[in-house]
Amino acid sequence: MKTTINELAVFTNGSDENKAIIFVHGFPYDHRMWNAQIEELSKNYYCVSYDIRGLGESPAGDGQFTIEMFVDDLEYIIDKLRLDRPVLCGLSMGGYISLRAIERMENKFSGLILCDTKASADNNAVKIKRAGAIKKINREGLNPFVDEFVRNCFGDDFVRDHKEEYDRVVSHSKENYPEGVKGCLLAMAARTDTTSYLSKIAIPVLLICGEEDKLTPPDVMMSMADKIHTAEFVVVEKAGHMTPVENSKEVNKHIYNFLKNSI
Repeated sequence: MKTTINELAVFTNGSDENKAIIFVHGFPYDHRMWNAQIEELSKNYYCVSYDIRGLGESPAGDGQFTIEMFVDDLEYIIDKLRLDRPVLCGLSMGGYISLRAIERMENKFSGLILCDTKASADNNAVKIKRAGAIKKINREGLNPFVDEFVRNCFGDDFVRDHKEEYDRVVSHSKENYPEGVKGCLLAMAARTDTTSYLSKIAIPVLLICGEEDKLTPPDVMMSMADKIHTAEFVVVEKAGHMTPVENSKEVNKHIYNFLKNSI
């Protein structure tokens, strides 16, 4: 079911009497990247997904975004739906939002799933790269940026063997507002570093990383896991940065085991 909360497009699947999981998508994608997880998990869990401000069906407004604003949106959705300590699941930029949400209000959650993400803030080189991406969108439009960026998120085997699905993801990403995409780039470049909080996390945490991830490779996520006392870390074969899409069966298995054994 689709609803609008605080201007954002929010989607719910499954019975609201079950334990809730809220999915936070990555950049520059939308809630549809979680389709395979929601299709499976909604049989036993109340699955909530939404389009981050400026992406998918959620409005871009003036495109002046911060991660703090995205966390405010997440908190508003949780409160509006009256979710009782949901499990929080985020990928990449969704992981940045999730980590900051845990730092701000860990008591609102019962578990955390981090897919292909990191706690460290952008260094100067990455900030300059994001500035270059904004310049590219201003000069050439959104499509060339999407073609280049999305290709780097997927492993070679998936692009070759699942071309139709890959092309669909690219097409969806090109439907975004340019102002929204640029606003997310600014928000990520300005985000805070949440590394110091990792050792303080008390709720169960599952970290999932694709073995071919070029953006947040396994050694980066393993370093995060080592700092979290409650962490379980898994590497997913035949996947790049978009593990829930590239190897959904394996990701679903790990999430199910985590929920069953830890939550």
